[in-house]
Amino acid sequence: MDGHVRIGSLYGSRDSVTRVDATSLWRMGWFSRAYGRFTGWVDRLVGWQRLPRPLGLAVLVGLRDTLRRSNLHDAGGTPTAAPFVAAWTTQRTADGSWNDLDQPAMGMAGARFGRNIPLRSVLTGDAREVLTPNPRTVSRALLTRRSFKPAPSLNVLAASWIQFMVRDWFTHGHGPAADAWSIPLAPDDPWPGGSLTIPRVAGTDNLHTHWWDGSVLYGNSVAEQRAARTGSEGKLRVGAVRPVLADGGRDPSQEPGFWLGLVMLHDLFAREHNAICDRLRSDHPSWGDEELFQRARLVLAALLAKIHTVEWTPAMISHPTTVTAMRANWWGLAGERVRRGFGRISANEAISGIIGSATNHFGVPFTLTEEFVAVYRMHPLIPDDYEVRAAFDDALIRRWNLRELSGPAALKVAAGSRMADLFYSFGIAHPGALVLDNFPRLLQEFERPDGRLVDLAATDLLRIRELGVPRYNEFRRLMHLRPATSFSSLTGDPLVAARLRTVYGDDIESLDLMVGMFAERPPRGFAFSDTAFRVFVLIASRRLNSDRFFTRDYTPAVYTQAGLDWVADNTMVSVLLRHHPELRPALREVANGFAPWHRVGR
Repeated sequence: MDGHVRIGSLYGSRDSVTRVDATSLWRMGWFSRAYGRFTGWVDRLVGWQRLPRPLGLAVLVGLRDTLRRSNLHDAGGTPTAAPFVAAWTTQRTADGSWNDLDQPAMGMAGARFGRNIPLRSVLTGDAREVLTPNPRTVSRALLTRRSFKPAPSLNVLAASWIQFMVRDWFTHGHGPAADAWSIPLAPDDPWPGGSLTIPRVAGTDNLHTHWWDGSVLYGNSVAEQRAARTGSEGKLRVGAVRPVLADGGRDPSQEPGFWLGLVMLHDLFAREHNAICDRLRSDHPSWGDEELFQRARLVLAALLAKIHTVEWTPAMISHPTTVTAMRANWWGLAGERVRRGFGRISANEAISGIIGSATNHFGVPFTLTEEFVAVYRMHPLIPDDYEVRAAFDDALIRRWNLRELSGPAALKVAAGSRMADLFYSFGIAHPGALVLDNFPRLLQEFERPDGRLVDLAATDLLRIRELGVPRYNEFRRLMHLRPATSFSSLTGDPLVAARLRTVYGDDIESLDLMVGMFAERPPRGFAFSDTAFRVFVLIASRRLNSDRFFTRDYTPAVYTQAGLDWVADNTMVSVLLRHHPELRPALREVANGFAPWHRVGR
């Protein structure tokens, strides 16, 4: 591999000039830069994860400032927003427009993905780059799950949750079938039919809104919202047989990626939306359907963001320093008690949290990024095999495999099961670890609802290359990390290193980003790599900083005080218990709903 190639046609002439806003100018001052250089030196010399918690937090603050200054890049391609409507000052629009009242198209559905690397470093996505080494060869040799490797500190709801979030956050869409990538097969490859094709992406635009707005429940258009709503009291349609919304009016159970875990969380949070409506209506009996719906949507979107920030992410990266850092993103280092008792005691986000602070885009219009998409390819979390057990006494009800819980079959299983039993079964089981040799077998030969076979591992590899994300070592350089000097130094396991060399030769620079992240030794308590963590350090806070409904408009006037209290008071566990109180024995003394639950009767 020859490093990175010129940007080519992926962005064409639509590059835009980064606009610097006044609130971020201070970050370009000499102290911020000097502090960033110093903390970067400490991180490379010692590692933030090896430092005592206060020092580790101080280093992470410096690393985040460096990333904010150097790793936010606007790729242009802004769509056109509809004319302004006064109600949108206090409501989220269906398509994500008008979140920023000065730049109304920022982050709306159809906006181009941004980048966390300079545009000149984006690879071209030409055929040689995309197909070398053969993604099917990499899939078979390095990713195939021969025996299940569990992540013992998590439960399967953690795997369901991230797909639920991804369905809210992004999709590229597929190009025409006639323009698909054709993957050569080895003579001994048992792939059915003798040929493997993978559709190209439709482009570099996000078909979803870029904001954290619950579009997985509400859709990305007014028409999808109407389909989701009952038309009375602001409520959503509920029931396991109701499909999750999809773009373009398609039946989502016929779309790849639809499975039981998605149905369960959709049902749970549709019920939570309706509970919020009941709470708001008790305070405001004169409010009609539209007002109740819009306010409940604001509250639920904030609750989803909070659960992800202070529960899911700390469960995935349970190092003491990062647990504190993620809680500080929401509550501030002063802590939840101080924030709830006295409100914001400082304008500084580190002290009092990002929520309710000033909106800040750090000089670059907000979008999600292609690099963010790349590091969220976490399919090894999904098990192949499942046991459904009774929440009452842990009795085995039935065993299923992933294929039997996917597509339209997922709706039949949900309709024929007690939802509490399904949640209990996911809560006591472990997901897969994000490591080599642990990709779900049934996703390496996955039959889509339309009958076409897909190797999702090969597809993940190809997508990252196709969208111009650099290979592992160059990605680390661009994220201010030292590259791996050899396969042995990367893995610490000579047998694994030998297998990597079998696929990539002696060229460490050709190592795929996803493979490198799975091979890397993560920090203590981490379910994913430190390489991926650098993108999270940047984007996890930026998604809150840029959204006015989490910053300047996170107020009682917009949410109501009851709405703000609902977000503050609730967790994944409280949501589960509100709608499925029979789960109480399994959730006794469980502080984080994504950690393993108690097995009843044991």
